Order: sequence, then C-alpha cells, then structure tokens
Amino acid sequence: MTEPLPPPPRTLHASAAARDGAGVLLLGGPGAGKSDLVLRLLGQGFTLIADDQVLLHGTHASAPSHIAGLLEVRGIGIVRLPHTDASIVLAVQLGAGARLPQPGRCRDIDVPLVTIDPRAASAPLRVALALDCLLGRVTHVAGAFA
Repeated sequence: MTEPLPPPPRTLHASAAARDGAGVLLLGGPGAGKSDLVLRLLGQGFTLIADDQVLLHGTHASAPSHIAGLLEVRGIGIVRLPHTDASIVLAVQLGAGARLPQPGRCRDIDVPLVTIDPRAASAPLRVALALDCLLGRVTHVAGAFA
C-alpha cells in the first residue's frame, strides 16, 4: 500500500514570524500592517519567516526563495534579515478584535485564529501573549483559546 501524497505547497499573501520554533501567520490585505507587525515582533524575540508571501507545506512555513530573508520597511526600503522556517501554530487576522473573542480557526490553515489590531502599540505583545497562551506557557481563562 502506498502512502498518500502530501498536498502541494501553496503560497499565501501573508507574513510570518517564529519564536522558539513556533510560527505565527499574519493575515491581512495590502497595507494592513503585516510587514510593520513583523518588524515589531522581531523586537520581541521573533525571527522572520517570510514577508508578503508565505510558502506553506501543510503547516510548515517558509519564504519563497526569491524573497527569503527580505522585509519591506516603509520609509527605509527592503532589508535583508536572518530568517527561518517553522511550523505555524497560530494565525493572526489583522483588524479590530473583539474584547472577549470566541475561539476560531483559520480557514487557510487549520490552526487557532485571533484578530489583533496591528496599529495598537501593544500588538506585538498581544501576539506574543496569544502564542504563550496557546503553548500553555500562560494560563488562559476565557476567550480565544477557551
């Protein structure tokens, strides 16, 4: 009996970063703030996976080879940074989030989904905290992961 073939890789218009091997997929339309939030996540100990296009093999994320390590920083231009591959464990939809959200799943990749306003000063801290809740590092009492 032969093993089933894995699904073919696909590219999403998204950005992604990882911390301690756990990847976060940032979803939003053009100009939503994906690149800026990735830049701010780098200051929280995250590493770039990909900016603007994320190549997914199931839940494993990497950058397409032509943009690997590149990050667009408005007002500066395109910079080359260290980058990594990682398994995506959390998706973040960029937008106005609910005060006490219900659990949700990402339609593009079957992982938990939260909505975070990328314009908020606390946005990178919220992403890091959501990841810590999901990974069991912080006790989550009610909301997105209950």
